[in-house]
Amino acid sequence: MEKIFHLKEYGTTVKTEILAGLTTFLSMAYILAVNPNILGSVMNSNGVFLATAITSAIATFIMGFLANYPIALSAGMGLNAYFAYTVCMTDLAGEAEPFRIALTAVLVEGIIFIIMSLFRFREKIVNSIPSNLKYAISTGIGLFIAFIGLNSAGVVVPDDSTTIAMGDISSPTVVLFLFGFIIIAILSHFRFKGAILLGIIITWGLGMLAELIGWYMVDPDSEAYTLIPAFTNALDFTGLKETAFKFNFSWVFDHIIQFIAIVFSFLFMDLFDTVGTVVGVADKANLLDEKGNLPRVGRVFLADAIGTTVGACLGTSTVSSYVESSTGVAAGGRTGLTAITTGVLFLLSIFLSPVFLAVPGFATAPALVYVGMLMFSSCKKIEFDGDIANTVSAYLAIIMMVLTYSIANGIMFGILSWVILKICTKKIKDVSPIMAVIFILFVLRIVSLVTSFQ
Repeated sequence: MEKIFHLKEYGTTVKTEILAGLTTFLSMAYILAVNPNILGSVMNSNGVFLATAITSAIATFIMGFLANYPIALSAGMGLNAYFAYTVCMTDLAGEAEPFRIALTAVLVEGIIFIIMSLFRFREKIVNSIPSNLKYAISTGIGLFIAFIGLNSAGVVVPDDSTTIAMGDISSPTVVLFLFGFIIIAILSHFRFKGAILLGIIITWGLGMLAELIGWYMVDPDSEAYTLIPAFTNALDFTGLKETAFKFNFSWVFDHIIQFIAIVFSFLFMDLFDTVGTVVGVADKANLLDEKGNLPRVGRVFLADAIGTTVGACLGTSTVSSYVESSTGVAAGGRTGLTAITTGVLFLLSIFLSPVFLAVPGFATAPALVYVGMLMFSSCKKIEFDGDIANTVSAYLAIIMMVLTYSIANGIMFGILSWVILKICTKKIKDVSPIMAVIFILFVLRIVSLVTSFQ
């Protein structure tokens, strides 16, 4: 273990890493239920479940062994919705089995990213981002995952008048969330090992008790599912036959321009979502070097690229690094052993899916909100009294990431404002060639967005 993961160098132990991996898994296990639900609207949901579990394990294993970072990967949220609802149901409406075309686009995207990773282009992007903006990305992600947690617990809900509002504070999900959050805070104060994981388990256990006494009511129509695992369904691998290697290259050759547009959209969303997640998690784990760069970041992106390619072959949407990895980091995870543990649990989930899928959103929400607080502390490193470009770009990155519900959008507005202000304040020499290229790509993205709205 020591030779592979260098545990002593990172000041961690096998026990800590395993607990951290379990914490990360429980925080992101929802993808095993959500992804088949989203992609199941256009393809076989059982096949999607198996593809998601297997692909997540493979990609996370590569991350752990190749990059030695505590980062887990799975089918990216947002990217899966774009795959199903925009590409398949809108852009390819009327086509026979549109998911096969979309999977072909994901495959091509993954291959392109493998090439980009080998030539270290994605690595250069990360290392070219100004330190102030990197700290802002970490801060913004903290608020972003806290918002995700609050929403999944029903603490904040959609509202027609004010966009969002506070939910019913007397509901069991909100009460149990608050209780779980306090538990994590108290255990963390006393430096209890596995505080976040224990908070998730206790909250889930109280939820099952609430269901048994009739306080928590099961109502699938309201997405309130049973919290008690049920081992009633036999494992079925036949779904993979309906999703694995289901490509459609003949359509690609006949509609090359449209296909390129689809691939570019996948590329853009995955590239900057991953960049933001990796920077944010690495900053919180103190993995950035003295220059603010991330060692071996090229290997991180290679794991992401291979995961996406494997996912397309098995039958799932783009694979991306998961921001929920920060829960494992907060639990003490510092090396690839954390990732390996999470990967093993993804494989076990194939056989123990009733257990893992029964963990409710309100049980993992306290962990997300607490970790969001820890990541938000990166704002202390942001310099607000210096260069106006650094100040404004950091501010926009934070607020746009949260308010547009997109890590990629936050990075886009941060970098666009940084370059524009550098030019306007006659500091164009500070703009590196890589940042200039990124700026142009973002301008093209803005143009494509404007066109799509017209």
